[in-house]
Amino acid sequence: MTDQLALEGPAPKKSSPIPAIGAIAVLCLLGLGGGWFVGKMLFVPAPPAAAAPAHEAPAEVAATGEHGEAPKAEAHGEPAKDGHGAPVGPSLVSLDPIITNLGYPAENWVRLELALQFNGPSDPAVVQELHQELMAYIRTVPLQQIQGPRGFQYLRDDLREIVDLRTKGRVSKVLFKTFVIE
Repeated sequence: MTDQLALEGPAPKKSSPIPAIGAIAVLCLLGLGGGWFVGKMLFVPAPPAAAAPAHEAPAEVAATGEHGEAPKAEAHGEPAKDGHGAPVGPSLVSLDPIITNLGYPAENWVRLELALQFNGPSDPAVVQELHQELMAYIRTVPLQQIQGPRGFQYLRDDLREIVDLRTKGRVSKVLFKTFVIE
């Protein structure tokens, strides 16, 4: 019988679970770190304007008063109008609708209604010049360039750039009211 044990050799050892547990722990840590990194890359903080208190009056109501009367002085002592009677705060100006055909195909039409938020008082001459400039730009845009959400974002960026160049930063926002392609 001793001959039989001598031929088989020593009994095989059972493998330890420690290397497998260590490998799983390392993979979990890599997954957590990668998830955190991707989350930081994709996270877009909310703009500070969205955090404004809800109890403040909208700009249009503040510019004309609650019941259409002249606005009163602000709580901290600043007048609501300057010496010439123009509003001091931001003003919102609606452009006339832009209705024109696209660059290609020419049989497609676009109707675009925009509003511009000026940092101070608006200038009617600048507003009319911007209307003509934006209409001329829309006439050159092909339909393929503005299709889908990414195309719409590119159009918004292009219009914003035109407005920024023409007004030298006096317009803080370009707001879309209507955008229809036929």
